[in-house]
Amino acid sequence: MIILSNFLIAIAKVLDIVLTIFMWIVIARAVLSWVSPDPYNPIVRFIHKVTEPVLYQIRRRIPVNFGGIDFSPIIVFLAIIFLQRFVVHSLYGLAQTMH
Repeated sequence: MIILSNFLIAIAKVLDIVLTIFMWIVIARAVLSWVSPDPYNPIVRFIHKVTEPVLYQIRRRIPVNFGGIDFSPIIVFLAIIFLQRFVVHSLYGLAQTMH
């Protein structure tokens, strides 16, 4: 049971780190939308390539563009916070009950 408990803790930690990194990438995308970045810059292309599939799905399903302001990054933040609070903390709690 300790091995399974440690495995769940590792999954929870990796998921938490991945979600945090993705949140920072979405923040970078939002900041880039305020300026006019070079579209051929590899960093800008990477940020758009990573975030656009998620943001596009939100924009397609929910009308989150009011007055020219795109609120889809805020919905992504809320989803990430939910996943961190619910899924990650649930995995930690499940792993602690197995010890």
